Amino acid sequence: MQDKFLYKKEIQKLLADISEVAQYLWDRGWAERNAGNISVNITEYFDETEMKELSSFPVFTLHKQYPDLVNQIFLVTGTGTRMRDLARNPILNVCLVYIDENTSGCHIFCSDNSTGSIQPTSELPTHLSIQQLLRKKQAPEKVVLHTHVLELIALTQIPSLKSEEALNRLLWGMHPETLIFVPDGIGFIPYTLPGTEKIALATLKGLEKHQVILWEKHGCMAIGKSLPEAFDTIDILAKSAKVFFLCRMAGIEPEGLTPEQLNEIRATYAG
Repeated sequence: MQDKFLYKKEIQKLLADISEVAQYLWDRGWAERNAGNISVNITEYFDETEMKELSSFPVFTLHKQYPDLVNQIFLVTGTGTRMRDLARNPILNVCLVYIDENTSGCHIFCSDNSTGSIQPTSELPTHLSIQQLLRKKQAPEKVVLHTHVLELIALTQIPSLKSEEALNRLLWGMHPETLIFVPDGIGFIPYTLPGTEKIALATLKGLEKHQVILWEKHGCMAIGKSLPEAFDTIDILAKSAKVFFLCRMAGIEPEGLTPEQLNEIRATYAG
C-alpha cells in the first residue's frame, strides 16, 4: 500500500519520461557508471493528508535548511543508481523527498521503504538549492537535470573557450537552432570541486540568467518545465559542439555564422 505514492498516474507518466531520458543519456555516453541525477518538484500531485503520511517516513539529515521548500515534495534519483538501471526500472531507482516544517532534515520514501534502500543523490544539496531558487522566482521550471555531456566537457579542455562569451559565440555559431532555442546561452563555471557549497552557489548565480550551466571538465546542470525539455536544451548545445569537433577532425576550422546572420536570427525569433 505504501507504493500508492509512486503509482499515482501523474508520477507514472513522469517515471516514463525519466526512463526515456535516462536511456538517451546512457546511449550517448553521458552517464558513465552512476553519473547524472534528476530532481522534479511534484508537490502539485499530493494533498494535505498524503503529506502527513509522508511525514511519518524515515528522516534524511540535511546540512542546511531550505525555508522556501517547506511542504514541498520532490522525486529524486537515488545515490549510486545508474542511468541504464533507471531506464530499465525507474521506480526502483528513485525516492520521494518531503521537506516539512518540523525537521532540519527531510522525509524519504522509496518503493522498498521497509529497508530504506534508496537514498537521494549525493548532489541533493545542489538540487534543493536550485529548486528553492525556482520557487522563489515563481518560475515555471520544475525539473533539474545533471549529466556529463561529452561534447561540452571536451570544449572546456580548450583554454581559449573557458569563458561564457567564447563558449556561446562558438555554440551559437555552429547551428541556427542553438540561438533560436537557447537564446540566453550557456553559463560557465570554472573548475570547482563537485558536491560543494561553492559550486552550488556558483550554479545558482548562473541560473539567474541561463537554462543550462556548464561545469568545467565535469558536466551540465539544466532546468526545464519538463524532463524532455531540459534534455532537449542540452542536446541542442551538444549538437553544436559536435559540429565544431567534426569540422576540426576533418582538418577544417569552422567559420560559424556571421554576426549579421546571428542578428538576423535574433530579430526573427526573439520572444
